[in-house]
Amino acid sequence: MDNKTLPVAVIGAGPVGLTAAAHLVKSGQTPLVLEAGDSVGASMLEWAHVQVFSPWQYNIDAASGALLEEVGWSTPPAEEFPTGGEIVEQYLRPLAGLPQIKPHIRLNSRVTAVNRQGFDKMKSNGREDAPFAIWIDGPHGEEVVLAKAVIDASGTYTVPNPLGSGGLPAFGERAARDSIFYGIPDVLGTYRQRYAGTRVLIVGSGHSAFNALNDLVQLKEEEPGTTVTWAVRRKLGDQMYGGGENDALPERGLLGRLVEQQVESGNVILVTEFRTTAIRQTPDGLVISSDGHEIGPFDEILATTGFRPDLSMLQELRLDLDPAVESPSVLAPMIDPNFHSCGTIRPHGAVELKHPERDFYIVGMKSYGRAPTFLMLTGYEQVRSVVAAINGDWAAARDVQLVLPETGVCSGPSPEETGGCGDATIPVLQPVGAGGPSCCG
Repeated sequence: MDNKTLPVAVIGAGPVGLTAAAHLVKSGQTPLVLEAGDSVGASMLEWAHVQVFSPWQYNIDAASGALLEEVGWSTPPAEEFPTGGEIVEQYLRPLAGLPQIKPHIRLNSRVTAVNRQGFDKMKSNGREDAPFAIWIDGPHGEEVVLAKAVIDASGTYTVPNPLGSGGLPAFGERAARDSIFYGIPDVLGTYRQRYAGTRVLIVGSGHSAFNALNDLVQLKEEEPGTTVTWAVRRKLGDQMYGGGENDALPERGLLGRLVEQQVESGNVILVTEFRTTAIRQTPDGLVISSDGHEIGPFDEILATTGFRPDLSMLQELRLDLDPAVESPSVLAPMIDPNFHSCGTIRPHGAVELKHPERDFYIVGMKSYGRAPTFLMLTGYEQVRSVVAAINGDWAAARDVQLVLPETGVCSGPSPEETGGCGDATIPVLQPVGAGGPSCCG
């Protein structure tokens, strides 16, 4: 088979996946976009009610916007801050509906594995000449499709981190799963009845937690009997509530200040230096342990503890991933939160994202592995560079440039000490925390 006639498979139809499709179409390639959900932006719709930190002007890819404008699409007001649902409705669905892109999107098509056709990870001779085989669980059962290249933009939202402080579920966490929500529930809308009048524990110290806390305080004011407790691993200190007035993203800074006010007023009970080890179900509710110290009982737990990549579908590919961050090895030192949490990163593209498996790339939030902050415009530039590399235009692939307004509030070692932050800093497109702890979270 002539691989040149095969499509480029794109896993995931979120903002970065659809941007990849737009760049592939623009360059004369044929995309095949495989989305596990029943809608484009399916993961974003899970936090549709949440406002993002950055305005519309930083949430639209230039090439995608140009394609939309050709058919009369009106760009949303540049300075307005959309919700996740508004991004899907006003941007992603129109983009996915373009005649150049729509025929190449397959919904309800979950990718379960990717390999080189006929080759396991051990086999080398002739490997690079074999097409990729994409194994799909779709509407008609199991299916295999072939592709000449693969861009994995499947994100991390479907694989939440557990409550357990050691990276594994806490003892009893699985048994209590029906009372645990991983992420940011719409407590003022869809999930109002679930949380109204209940004793709620929120675990996590990032902006996801801030967002949920502020909503729960409003619910508490409207629904008597609702109580809100917030447990974090850290000690009480200057970065407990984020960057505040020093945060160059005002919406993000305001979020932390509001939470601080709720703690000071007593609307939120704060428990510090708490590392979840066990969850015990009692007749009166859930009791949570941290090295012998217990809090509770609670009726519900919100786990705003971040997310991690699903690498199981890639086990037969040859990847170069950092053993800790689980991002491409070259990228890891730039984003490792052990060294900095400034929410910024040097511009990077196909060179930094490539793997030993030629023409396979992980992009977007998944390219950050377990690092907590995803930078959306970086994702758009990633796929522009990656598509250029797939086309063999390495000059364009290497010419990665993003010079944007500063958005971060750095903590930890300085950029000079770690090499983590470059001169260009990138706006964060993250829900008021939906990707786990973000800058200074």
